[in-house]
Amino acid sequence: MERNLRRQPQSDHGHPWRKDVLVKPDQVGWTLQVACHRAGNICLTVRLNFLHHPSISNKQEITESVFLQLDGNIVAPNAIWTTTAANLLTFYRVNNLTVNGSGQMDGNGAIWWTCFNQKLLAFASCNNLTVKSIHLKDSPDKHMTLYRCSQVQVNNVSVTAPGKSPNTDGINMAFSDHVYISNCTIRTGDDCVSILSGTSDVNITNSKCGPGHGISVGSLGGEGSTALVERITVSNCSFSKTLTGVRIKSWQGGSGKANGFLFENLNMTDVQFPIDIDQFYCPRGNCPQQDSAVAISDARFINIQGTSSNPQAIQILCSQSVQCRGIYLDNINLSCSRHTARTRATISNAYGTIGGMVKPHVQFLGA
Repeated sequence: MERNLRRQPQSDHGHPWRKDVLVKPDQVGWTLQVACHRAGNICLTVRLNFLHHPSISNKQEITESVFLQLDGNIVAPNAIWTTTAANLLTFYRVNNLTVNGSGQMDGNGAIWWTCFNQKLLAFASCNNLTVKSIHLKDSPDKHMTLYRCSQVQVNNVSVTAPGKSPNTDGINMAFSDHVYISNCTIRTGDDCVSILSGTSDVNITNSKCGPGHGISVGSLGGEGSTALVERITVSNCSFSKTLTGVRIKSWQGGSGKANGFLFENLNMTDVQFPIDIDQFYCPRGNCPQQDSAVAISDARFINIQGTSSNPQAIQILCSQSVQCRGIYLDNINLSCSRHTARTRATISNAYGTIGGMVKPHVQFLGA
């Protein structure tokens, strides 16, 4: 079955480019034409195939800019439709792409949260990518993934899932560079943004996070792997009722480096751990002690204010064999939201400096 959504006099909702799509599990191989090149009338094909990997691919090489307008709704089946890893919608090797609109992708994730891990919207090997103003809701797993993408702008995107929904990261990226995220609102059950190995030159600004697990670098170094993350900036963001605010997390036994961080002008409201560096990440517990670790250095935390739901507002837990270096704190003011306890900091095996007022008190090695 094929429906062509190229410019029509009116669609079902009175808008020439709008179409609501409720995908049924039996629509195997169903194809939907959703966008045309504005100048050359070059169409992309969206394959919503619920027994295989759904994808967007170009039938011929596209060298100019491509626009996809999403103003309706794409709703996943309210039934388990695959037992293999898949995404509801995948863009692969589509360069100069803009995904825009006021529409929504609804993953109907609740039925998946105890079983499989299917993702909602994925971009792989897409360069010069822009995603604007769309809404993502209730993904079975991560909502938006960026893999091997370069020169990416994500602006005014909203992501919503229940605070207890597992693994529902808002935006997840790996092996990507020059990613700019701005004016986004992310409320999920896991990381609002997660930055994995192979990623560099990321700027996250003017965005809201919570509930969720905060904005995280990592986890890095899992299963003895070598990690590399460089030049990450998070600025002018707010966090509400999240597990962490800004976090760098790595497993024991890994290697490589994570450096060049700036966390600046952040507001925390009832956040459990507003500032968190953890070289002993082990979510299930009982991880064996290992000497090797991902080296974490050059992390600056400046102008961070607000409240912590946990008296331990700052924790920087580093390996004795691979110590953290170049940590800088300036103008930090974190009080306990319960008003019955004073906040405190736990620092181990970390070298750093204090540039101004820091509350709670922090003592680095060598200071």
